[in-house]
Amino acid sequence: MLQIKQICKEYRTGSLVQKALDHVDLSFRDSEFVAILGPSGSGKTTLLNIIGGLDRYDSGDLIINGVSTKKYTDRDWDTYRNHTIGFIFQSYNLIPHQTILSNVELTLTVSGVSRAERRKRAVAALEEVGLGKHLHKLPSQLSGGQMQRVAIARALVNDPDVLLAD
Repeated sequence: MLQIKQICKEYRTGSLVQKALDHVDLSFRDSEFVAILGPSGSGKTTLLNIIGGLDRYDSGDLIINGVSTKKYTDRDWDTYRNHTIGFIFQSYNLIPHQTILSNVELTLTVSGVSRAERRKRAVAALEEVGLGKHLHKLPSQLSGGQMQRVAIARALVNDPDVLLAD
C-alpha cells in the first residue's frame, strides 16, 4: 500500500543543516500495524508527516498504491489527506473555542460531506470513543484522556485507509 524509497529530508536554519531522514526505505502492507520507535529527534514525526502528506520530502519517493507522489500537486496532496489519512497528533490540535462535536465535524467539512451527514458521523465517532454525553463541551472542559479520545474520533470519522498516531 505504501512504499518509502530512499526518502531524505533536511531542515535548514541559516548555515545549520539538520538531517531528519537519510535515505529511509520502508514498505507497509494493507491492514499492517507498525510502530516506529526511536529517541526524541530521530525523525519519527517527520516520517509520519511525510507519509501523511503534511510535509514534503527533499528526495526519494513516497509510493501510494503503486503511484509515485513525486509529481503530486497541492490538490493531489489535499485529496490524499482528506480521503486516505487519519491523524492523531501528539498535541491533539483541537480548536479551543469550538465544541468537541465541531472539532470532529471539521474533518468532514474539509472533505465536502453534507451538514446532516457530518453531524451524524461525528456524533457516532464520539459515542464510539465514549464521549457521547460530552458533545457540546469545549476541549478545556475535558481531561487529557478525553481530549485524546476526541483526537482519535476526529482521525477515525472519515474511515481512513491509513491511521497515523504520533
